[in-house]
Order: sequence, then structure tokens, then C-alpha cells
Amino acid sequence: MEVTLRTCQSVPFYACGGFDPSVCAHGFSTRLGGVSPAPWDSLNLGANRGDAPERVAENFRRFCSAAGADPAALVKNHQVHGDLVRPVTRRDVMSSSAEPGVYEADGLITDEPGLCLTIFSADCIPVLLLDPVRRCAAAVHAGWRGTALGIAARAALRMREDYGCRPEHIRAAIGPGISPCCFLTRDDVPGALRDGLGSQAETCIRPAEDGRWHVDLKGANALWLRRAGLSPEHIALCPECTACRTDRFWSHRVMGERRGSMAAIIQLL
Repeated sequence: MEVTLRTCQSVPFYACGGFDPSVCAHGFSTRLGGVSPAPWDSLNLGANRGDAPERVAENFRRFCSAAGADPAALVKNHQVHGDLVRPVTRRDVMSSSAEPGVYEADGLITDEPGLCLTIFSADCIPVLLLDPVRRCAAAVHAGWRGTALGIAARAALRMREDYGCRPEHIRAAIGPGISPCCFLTRDDVPGALRDGLGSQAETCIRPAEDGRWHVDLKGANALWLRRAGLSPEHIALCPECTACRTDRFWSHRVMGERRGSMAAIIQLL
């Protein structure tokens, strides 16, 4: 499985070839193909970035249309960099695509067709999960804290507990996010990963020359998913670094607060 760049209706986005298009629509957005002016140029999907709501709504219409999803069926959280995964139903659909999420959580799961699970990022790691047999899905926002707490594995576990999924059926797509080339940290991040992953965390940590550490958050999320029972062949990882490619993505580390937000979506059909 691979996560690769696609373009539809002049909107570029990333998608996983291992996700059956007859089961779900999905995608990881870039910053390109929208209508917002600087500093949100151009496909800003964040409702709380200061952009005009009508532009956010139009950007969602364009992105969802390109990915084959329904912008009138979005479900969002208020992301807090934790490990809470929230099951959602039709009652959780937003009244407007430009409305921000309210419930504090960093993961969404559902087995209801038609809901468009939506999470946001600008360096943090977006993870989409799909069980094409049981027909359920998850969308996860994994910052370094959520990664250390194993939120991706927690979502897979909730899919098993709530919907009866078997781990060998679950597919995972890890989208664009900051890569170890640009994610330099002090001791707090490696320490948190070691607390969660034990000795396995060392494969995702390497020292930098200035006493800091390069940390591989995508690799750490893949480790958590393998711990949850997913097959390595069913875990796709996008190599793109959001901090390296600010021409294509927003990066909180590079740009700070004057930026937009990307989104990752998955909708059961």
C-alpha cells in the first residue's frame, strides 16, 4: 500500500491505494486548490484560523468534491493533543462545514455510512483507518503527545471493541506530517515515546549534533499500529514532510500561527 499524490478538479490531495473506493472516500489535503487569500492561501480548511467562514466552506466543497466525499456530512472534534477516541453517529454531523468542532477529542470512529470523519493538521500526523470487511472507519490526529500515548492504536482497539473488527482486516494510511529531518526536539518528546513504546521507541529517535533529537512520529504511529495487530503490509506511510514542503503544506513549526490548516477525511459509502 502507498499514499500518493492525486489531482482531481484542479485540487491536489493524497490518498491511499489500499483503501477500496467502493467502501470509502478519503483524502489528505494540501494547502493548494482553494480560494483563501494570504496568510491562508489557498485551501485553508481550519475554521478557527481567522479565515472567512464562506471561504472555508468553499474550500471544503472543493476538497470533498475532489476526494468524492460529502461536505454536508462533516464530523469534527476540538483537538486537544490527547488520546481520546470518540464514536460518532448522524447526530454529530456539523450544521456547517465552516463550523469548528466542539467535543474535546483527537480521534473519531464510526460504522455509519455517510459520515465524513474530519481531523486537522499542520505538522501533526493524520491517520486514517478502514476495515473494509466490517465497514467501519477512524480518523486520528496524532501530535507528539497523542503519538506517545498511542492514539492510533487506541482507535484500532476501539474499532475492535465497538464494532467487532479483526486487526488483520484493518488498513491504515499515515498522511503527510513533519518528518525526522525537521522534527528536532529536546528530551521531552523522546522521553514520552520511550514511556509509551519502551525499547521499540529507539528506532524512531536519533541524536542531533546540538544535543537535541530527531524524532520520527510517522514511524512511531506505525509501530503502535503493528502493536495493535495490524499487518505491516496494511500500513501505508506518506513520506512527505510538511516542514520541508511549505509550498505544498502548512507547517506550524515553520510558519507559526499565521497559516491555514490541512484536513484528512474518510467517509464510508
